[in-house]
Amino acid sequence: MATATFRFHDELNAFLAHTLRDRAFARACARDATVKHAIEALGIPHTEIGRLHVNGAPATLDRRLDEGDRVDAYPERAQPAAVERLAQPPAEWRFLADAHLGGLAQLLRLAGFDTCYDNHYRDDEIATLAGREGRVVLTRDRELLKRRAVARGCYVHAQQPAAQLRELFERLDLAPHMRPFRLCLRCNAPLHPLDAAAAAPRVPDGVRQRHRRFAACDVCRRVFWEGSHWRRMRTVVDAMRAPPAAGVRDA
Repeated sequence: MATATFRFHDELNAFLAHTLRDRAFARACARDATVKHAIEALGIPHTEIGRLHVNGAPATLDRRLDEGDRVDAYPERAQPAAVERLAQPPAEWRFLADAHLGGLAQLLRLAGFDTCYDNHYRDDEIATLAGREGRVVLTRDRELLKRRAVARGCYVHAQQPAAQLRELFERLDLAPHMRPFRLCLRCNAPLHPLDAAAAAPRVPDGVRQRHRRFAACDVCRRVFWEGSHWRRMRTVVDAMRAPPAAGVRDA
């Protein structure tokens, strides 16, 4: 058994008991424990760690702890390219939202991010699917994120979908990667342009008279147009391009 000193920085403190926040503290660790095992025993999923130092040097989660080690853990957030990270951003952001994040899943699809969602998925199915398809797991379930099969995930602190979306955009620097209005909000399938003549039998008379631009989903057969609902969605998308307002995170 080895005793190591831990210091968790910034928002990682939200996972700790109040008496352990914003300070260094010592903990006895199991024989041959890795950094991953030790931090998860303290309640912090490994997915939440963006940078890790042991005794002042960059380290990985599989490093074994020795007597007297000091561990400094930092959250994942947008960083300059020169800053060492445990995981580099993927070529394409793809997500898998758990059963409690349906609203967030729709907003991510609205912003153009491939987001898998089914409120019947079990935790083991989520972990397996995310690993197979290279998706980031989104959840408010710490135990799901602690699974070794979950290579990348985000614990979502906010409770309202719009605030959850803002939280992810800030953490992962998603704004430059947005391609809004390309995915069906219901199916996550790509939308394709539909000419007015083809759309005419599938939309209300008033819509047919006022609009000439349409898009359709081949999976659910829904047709979309730039009406009042589209304008409200455009407001959400535009807000994600703007810098966040000063203030506290939605609880």
